[in-house]
Amino acid sequence: MAEKYDHKLIEKKWQDVWTEAELYGTLEDKSKPKCYVLDMFPYPSGEGLHTGHARIYTASDVYARYKRLSGFSVLHPTGWDAFGLPAEQYAIKNKIHPREAVNKNVATFRRQMQALGFSYDWEREVDTTDPAFYKWTQWIFLKMFEKGLAYESYEPINWCPSCQTGLANEDLEDGRCERCGTPIEKKPMRQWVLRITDYADKMLEGLEELPLWPYAVKEAQRNWIGRSQGAEIDFKIKDSDHLVTVFTTRPDTLFGATYVVLAPETKLLDELREKILNWDEVSLYCDEVKQRTEIERTTEGREKTGVRLEGVTTINPANGEELPIFIADYVLGHYGTGAVMAVPAHDERDFEFAKKYELPIVMVVCPHFPNPSCPILDNAYTGEGKLVMSGAFDGMSNEDAKKKITDFVKGRFVTKYRLKDWVFSRQRYWGEPIPLIHCEKCGIVPVPEKDLPVLLPEVESYTPTGSGESPLADIPEWVNMVCPKCGGKGKRETNTMPQWAGSSWYYLRYIDPKNSDQIFSQEKERVWMPVDVYVGGMEHATRHLIYARFWHKFLYDLGIVSTKEPFVRLESVGLVLGEGGIKMSKRLGNVVNPDTVIESYGADTLRLYEMFMGPFSQAGAWSTESIVGPRRFLERVWRLQEKVDEHDKNKIESLLHRTIKKVGDDIESFSFNTAISTLMILVNEMEKLSVVPRVSYETLLVLLAPFAPHITEELWGQLGNEKSIHLAGWPTYDDTKCSEREATIVIQVNGKVRDTIIVPTDTDEVLLREMVLVRPAVIKWVNGKEIKKVIVVKDRLVNIVVTN
Repeated sequence: MAEKYDHKLIEKKWQDVWTEAELYGTLEDKSKPKCYVLDMFPYPSGEGLHTGHARIYTASDVYARYKRLSGFSVLHPTGWDAFGLPAEQYAIKNKIHPREAVNKNVATFRRQMQALGFSYDWEREVDTTDPAFYKWTQWIFLKMFEKGLAYESYEPINWCPSCQTGLANEDLEDGRCERCGTPIEKKPMRQWVLRITDYADKMLEGLEELPLWPYAVKEAQRNWIGRSQGAEIDFKIKDSDHLVTVFTTRPDTLFGATYVVLAPETKLLDELREKILNWDEVSLYCDEVKQRTEIERTTEGREKTGVRLEGVTTINPANGEELPIFIADYVLGHYGTGAVMAVPAHDERDFEFAKKYELPIVMVVCPHFPNPSCPILDNAYTGEGKLVMSGAFDGMSNEDAKKKITDFVKGRFVTKYRLKDWVFSRQRYWGEPIPLIHCEKCGIVPVPEKDLPVLLPEVESYTPTGSGESPLADIPEWVNMVCPKCGGKGKRETNTMPQWAGSSWYYLRYIDPKNSDQIFSQEKERVWMPVDVYVGGMEHATRHLIYARFWHKFLYDLGIVSTKEPFVRLESVGLVLGEGGIKMSKRLGNVVNPDTVIESYGADTLRLYEMFMGPFSQAGAWSTESIVGPRRFLERVWRLQEKVDEHDKNKIESLLHRTIKKVGDDIESFSFNTAISTLMILVNEMEKLSVVPRVSYETLLVLLAPFAPHITEELWGQLGNEKSIHLAGWPTYDDTKCSEREATIVIQVNGKVRDTIIVPTDTDEVLLREMVLVRPAVIKWVNGKEIKKVIVVKDRLVNIVVTN
């Protein structure tokens, strides 16, 4: 009789053995194919690891273990993204130094990750706050400065009055600080900016080379970069030397312009102030618009608002017509030129605005040409056609007319981007010092490479000053220095880098983390890059992933990296929601701490549950009740050892071969939930046997090992195997023995279809019920209700009847 499955004893035992044996150290074996498996490294917050983290890291760990077993040389590292606002604010709140807070939080995260049995190569651990690491972050910045990609600016930036720092556009959500939710203000300030827009086209083109990225992520990046090709056309203000320069993607409709709209932020308003007869009304409207977020101003279907500039008009350069000028909330100051020519007949927003303010609507692109009677419009016409009401251009196709009309009015074809240059400096303490010196004689001078890193000094007060200066500015012995160029008086740059700096290149440092002479060995870079699989959250689609691609392409242009793109394949994880599908939050008290789950059920159970709770890319609701299922499954695997026989013939050979193929294919495609379902079916069939052949049981253990590494290692050893199961090699299958039939089972709750599942035909009813009841789409409708009965129609239907 086998001893009871004791997860506490087993998991600690094998974690210690693996650490002592350095089982997961990276072997740079050139005789094997390489696989670089990476998850987005964590920000070590004070709350510790949560179940969302655990889902990401378990997935990458399952994949890394599978690739090792499949004969690959695997690089699977981790580290800490520990600079930035969250760590500093946590430190301020808890009245400890950020370094102390980070060290404490890192220790917690490391303990939790080791308790989950992740197969990281801990010898390659990096920390963005380690001077040995950020020396090279500063080095990359200096290279950008040298190439003209880093520049000082005094333009108004996004200022968070709560966090008291400048922010990049990517740090905002609906016009509010992503970190604290405070509405941002536009504040003129000296800051450092990176010319990310110089790489906009390269980043757009590079998306075409990433077929293994989710479509949604690539679309998010395309929309964020927002390339628009069009024309800039000058409209003269009547009786004035001022011009309004509009940007339009439809210069072919210029003859149909009936008014011009300025963004409320435009500087031209102040220049025209003396001419605007209703200045008080205009000024009040501008102040009101500043309180609205960009999303509020531009949401489709929202009623547009605006104010006419009384006493000021402009001249249409195509036909000399005098047009009114409005300011309106739907035009943004930072996009295009901050001014548009309004052609209500051919633009939906302009059409709505014209109807509201009873402005002319002139159709100049007609699909019925040469029929002179174009229709009366109920909506804007945005399709193709021939020009009408357009003078000498009548009868010309609107596409051909774009260039000809632009040339006629002496316009200029340009490309505009929604993406703005990256505001890179923060007026905070906890970040990488920017390695520049301000010299009275020489201007801005880079810190010599031999003097890197510029260390972040110890300070008594690290709270923000609110004055626009970093707390570093109050340390004269650190700020004041000799200019390395002329020997005169110099002052260090006191702004620090944003959190995103270190995470923009950290994946490269893992390749050669202890190299003090180079950022990394280029020979080793050619061995390991690019990252083969990168796992993380969808929320990084338009920040981290854009920044990392920008830095990587810059390093590629310098010849420092060998690939144009850093990440070949991207896998995005769905959120782990609280009980009942509600988002987890401390306020609601529904956050699940992995420590408590590991204590009660074991790390292997938690790993298995996280992978079984639904498709990896989709959100799944946590269910404390459902986690019992994976635990019972592991106990069934444990009890099977009692049936193992050395010599018995294999009576489930076909199923075994199908399982090997299915589990391998599913892990490769990140379909972890169906891989586990397949293993459950195999275990169910083994339980029906009076004797389980040793070879079959060992195959089951190897297939399960990436998901549940501790219990499988223990059982493998109890069978007399001396070498670790994680070095055993992935089993092979015979295609001729893999024929099977599948059934699509419709899942109903109280007669209404809620989900479907594909299983082999003749799947046992008890197992099928168990598999169905843990599916997130079912849990949503069953949680908190009594299950009266479960009706199973073989190979067709499962109907769960619950109390209303």
